[in-house]
Amino acid sequence: MCPVIPSHLIGALSALALLVPASAYDASAYDASAAPAAPVPGPARPRDFFADLPKGGDLHNHLSGAVTTEFLIELAAEDGLCITTDTTTAVPPPCGSGTRPAADAVTDAAFRRQVIQAWSMQDFPADGNGHDHFFATFDKFGEVPWRHPGRILAEVAGTAARQNQFYLETMITPASGAARALADRVGYDADLDAMHDKLLADGGLDAVVGQARADADTTDAEFRTAAHCDTPRPDAACSLPYRWISQVGRLGTPERVFTQLALGMRLAERDPRFVAVNLVQPEDGAVALRDYRLHMRMVNYLKTQYPKAHVTLHAGELVPGLVKPEDLTFHIRDAAQTGRAERIGHGVSVLHEDRWESLMRYMADRRIAVEVPFHSNAQILRVSGDAHPFATYRSHGVPVVLATDDPGVSRIEITDEYRWAAQTYGLGYRELKDLARASLEFSFLPGRSLWNRDLSSGYRPAGPCADERQGGEHPGERCAALLASSPKAQVEWRQEAAFHRFEAVHPGTSRPGSR
Repeated sequence: MCPVIPSHLIGALSALALLVPASAYDASAYDASAAPAAPVPGPARPRDFFADLPKGGDLHNHLSGAVTTEFLIELAAEDGLCITTDTTTAVPPPCGSGTRPAADAVTDAAFRRQVIQAWSMQDFPADGNGHDHFFATFDKFGEVPWRHPGRILAEVAGTAARQNQFYLETMITPASGAARALADRVGYDADLDAMHDKLLADGGLDAVVGQARADADTTDAEFRTAAHCDTPRPDAACSLPYRWISQVGRLGTPERVFTQLALGMRLAERDPRFVAVNLVQPEDGAVALRDYRLHMRMVNYLKTQYPKAHVTLHAGELVPGLVKPEDLTFHIRDAAQTGRAERIGHGVSVLHEDRWESLMRYMADRRIAVEVPFHSNAQILRVSGDAHPFATYRSHGVPVVLATDDPGVSRIEITDEYRWAAQTYGLGYRELKDLARASLEFSFLPGRSLWNRDLSSGYRPAGPCADERQGGEHPGERCAALLASSPKAQVEWRQEAAFHRFEAVHPGTSRPGSR
């Protein structure tokens, strides 16, 4: 999914550019015993295979849509916001005619349910227009999340950690107000090289980069306070490494899209907290369709200027009937080839692409992973089961990772995505384990992986840790040196340790879908 953010709030959302916990960058902080404790079954906590399963990282996550609706209501009430009675939209105070205090949604059960239904997919009818309702939620609650970005992150990261995940990449819009102002001042130039020069002139783009980094510093303080990171009892969120993907609204003017892309890619080369760019908002929107190939050329050009910046792109979040047939035939290929995407978000319409089998070979050969959020694909596009290309991607050797997209809106957690995969496609423990490994392998964390690059025969240890018990408490000297130098290897090692503990608690791993 790609959230639609009200235009008057986009600038404020720049505050969502947060710091990663300091330990996530400190190579000397590696500790094999730092992984969460093994799940302990008992009378108060029955064993839950899918909840206990280590689930890697979440690589496709929109921060504003990831937090629970209940938490948004809590924040809205604290801030004295109002909610319109006709459209159930959060608006600033004072609460005049046609509005109710958001605090009413805390005490009035009927009003609370109305707000939850308007701000999420809760109780949405199966025969309703899920596409329009899903995207409309962001306009309805958009006044809320920008006011407390650190608290939002603390909730989202804490949930991920409690779901036995070890890493998060989440999408935000850094310094968007300043980027928009710069774009409007410079204007559009079809000569992308000339336009890039105009953005750099007089330090214009670097000033916006500085603003984004300052926002990150400021907002991190709120996160650390909310998660109690600097206290003797820090919350689980404090132990979760995370990185930012700079999202760019594809419904904007060409100059705004180009400027925000340039900002995101320049940030990715200047600040290790930011790793990539992504184009968001509905792929079927009129402007998105009109400018699709232009956007791919923009990304292609900027990749020549910022070769170290990563690229992941929403592409193929389409179905027949949503767009004209010809618009189904090239989006994923253009994202992979022209846009130079290293990962594809959704990729649902792949079987409608021209020469789709050759496209899958291209993606498999270049290790271009597909980020799959089953629930939002079903809610927005009504695609699930055999109609979903998940199994086809896997059978053609294309890497696949499971993701949540907007779990707050979808009313899910990452556990639900793994349960869906197992029960719908008959996956066993080994396959679920490899999906979890893939979500770290194809992350944009820097450093060498634990695994052999050729995954066609499965995940096999390679390099300095090849002869070690993966996830062991006392790695040898050469392996420990790798773990100290590679953030990616660190989180992979932590997950392998968690798998050992999981297998001790769940011997046999016989669950629905297992084989």
